[in-house]
This record gives sequence, C-alpha cells and structure tokens, in this order.
Amino acid sequence: MKIHSGTLYWPTTIHNELSIIKNPIAPYYEVIIIGGGISGFLTAHACLEAGLKVALIEKNDIAKGSTVANTGILHFSNDMMLHELIEQIGEKDAVRFYRMCYEAIQQIETITNTLPDQADFQRRQSICFASKTRDASKLLREFNALHTHGFPCEYWNDIIIKERLGFEKEGALVTFNDAEINPVKFVQALAEQCQQRGLHIFTNIMVNVLEDIHDSTILHTINGQFTTRHLIFATGYQHLPYGQLKGSDFKRSYTIVTNSIDNFKPWYEHSLIWETKRPYLYMRTTPDNRIIIGGLDEDKAKVPKSEEKLEKQSNKLLASLHELFPHYNVKIDYSYCATFGDSIDCLPFIGEHPDHPRYYYLLGYGGNGTVYSMIGANIITDLLKGVPNDDARIVTLARKNGIK
Repeated sequence: MKIHSGTLYWPTTIHNELSIIKNPIAPYYEVIIIGGGISGFLTAHACLEAGLKVALIEKNDIAKGSTVANTGILHFSNDMMLHELIEQIGEKDAVRFYRMCYEAIQQIETITNTLPDQADFQRRQSICFASKTRDASKLLREFNALHTHGFPCEYWNDIIIKERLGFEKEGALVTFNDAEINPVKFVQALAEQCQQRGLHIFTNIMVNVLEDIHDSTILHTINGQFTTRHLIFATGYQHLPYGQLKGSDFKRSYTIVTNSIDNFKPWYEHSLIWETKRPYLYMRTTPDNRIIIGGLDEDKAKVPKSEEKLEKQSNKLLASLHELFPHYNVKIDYSYCATFGDSIDCLPFIGEHPDHPRYYYLLGYGGNGTVYSMIGANIITDLLKGVPNDDARIVTLARKNGIK
C-alpha cells in the first residue's frame, strides 16, 4: 500500500546517502527484524547492545516508509490525556505508561549523542492550547494529574498566552522535556552505526514465505533464505503476516512545510504547539527556520490520487497557521499526505504474538510513534533475553483491543 503522496521535506535535508555494506547471508541469525524505519533500527540497536547477532530486512530503501512522513515531534503526553488514561486502565498503569514515554525521550537523546550530527535532536517544551473556551477546564485537570505524578508542566492563562504566543486562547498546558528530531537523519545515522557494530542490512528484498521448522523460522526470498530464532515485525502500517489488530484504525493526515522565515518572534522558544480539538493541528519549527504544520485527519487509509485534494487541504493548513500567526509571510514549499494507524485505546501494539511464539510485533500506532518505537525496542529486547518486563503487560498484543 502506498502510504504517502506529495512532496516530502526530510529527504532534502540529507546530503550523503547511507552506504550499505554488502554482507553475505549468514547461516543463522538470533534475530531478524523486518522493517527499515525508526522502529526497526531502534530495535536493532537494542538487540546489538544485548550482544545478539541481528539482520534487518527492508523491502525498499531504508527510511522510505512512514519514517519519511514523520514530523519528528517527540511528546511524553499522548493522544489520550493522563487523567483520561487513568480512567481507562487505572492509575498505576496509566502513570507508568506516561513515565515510559518520558524515559523513552531521554533514551533517544542518549542515542543521538553518539551519532555524528545528533540528527538535529533538540529539547523543546510543548504547548497544548484550548481550542475552545470550555477546553480550558480539561487542560487544568490534566495539569493537576501530571503535576501530582511528578511530570514537569505548567498551566498558562489567557494573559500569559497572549504575551508569549501573540494569539488569544483561554488556557494552555505546557509540558517540558519533549523534543524534536529529523527522523530521516536519525535512521540513516543509526543504521550506519548499527552496521559498524555488526548489523547485517538487506534492502530491496521482499520476504515471500515464512516457514517454521522446530525452533527456527526460515524466510524465503528471491535473494536466498534467511534462518532465525526470533522474528520481529517493525513494519509500520503495512500488512501483518498473522492476524489483524482488533483495536486499530487507519487514517490519513496532511502536512505542509513552509519557506524559511527570518524572524520567528513571537514563536515562543521554538515550542512544539498543538491543540485540544480532535483531530488536532500540530506545529513545530525546523533548524532551517521553516514551520511544519499538520492535521486535518480523515477516516480514509489511502492517500489521495488527486493533486487538487492535496492542494485544497494544504491551503487549509496554511490558513490555520495564518490565523494563529498572521504576521508570518509564508508560503508552502512542501506538502504531502500520509497514512497512519490509530489504536482505539491509544496504546501501541508491542510484544510476542500470542498464537505464534518467537514472532514479535512493534507497531507504534498513534500520534507518538517514535517514542513508542523506543519503548518497544526495550520491551522486545527484554523478552528475547528472557528478562521479566512488567511494562510489556500494558501494551501486549493479547489485551482486549490487541490481536485477533
């Protein structure tokens, strides 16, 4: 399935393509990962740290799927607010899930610090404003929940919002220690590091048949056979080999990237900005002084073939940007539409398939996919090593809204 259309921004920031080492297929791998995006390479990194012999197979080139359409926003907050998640799964698990997200951003930062250019990783604060006046009470309730459980945050009233952002809203929740990243730079640099540490990367290879024999799986491809003990599917929003996700839904979202701007005032400290409305708008800046704004989600999986449709939605996003920041004289330099997956319970799908032992899924459905990828890499690596991980229970495929 084609998962994005239009003109993409991140590839224009890459000046040197990754040179993949042409390794012969080894007789046996302890782990094979299918998927050459953020999830795949974070998992490869974790498996290499654990001392495992790993191969990664991608049917196209790396970082060409959902990664290239990722806006590179890293929140510890989620599509479902903490106080709402507490009502859904209980206080202990909800708070722990938010803590997992918070810690995942810290881990991503640690990894980027080992990369040549840190993939443009920058810590940012996030500002979620009340789209409507009545939403301010919801944000205040969320502030109380986050503050009570030790997450760094503030609540801004209308006066502070006007002073710091320049537009008028009733209230805003500000969370600290979020971040932004260039997702394509991150994957390329991480892939280079992983292959230097022994990862075998195979691109433009389609796995045709999976054959289980005793405690191993053979992957049949036109390029040869791969044999492994454990198989991890980090395939984004592509077809799954076994089962369907009961609590998932596919949608499409639109994004524009503006021209470079000389002066960002009053864009307060290059914050990440989003809103309470659903579907919501989300905005960030870039190192070359552009604005990325996305949203206008639609309940359709396939990206539109019509250029007119993309242009119409792109102009709506530009109008939304001008409504908040009318003083910016900007135009659209890049615009695209991309498919993404949502989960009904706003949790990712991570863990071992309940009916197929040694098959693992890392599917970061939702608006926080990069953070979920880091969480999944940790959980799955522990499962491979036989190390108890209580976090796995929260995002398990065997939950009510999991696999069928």
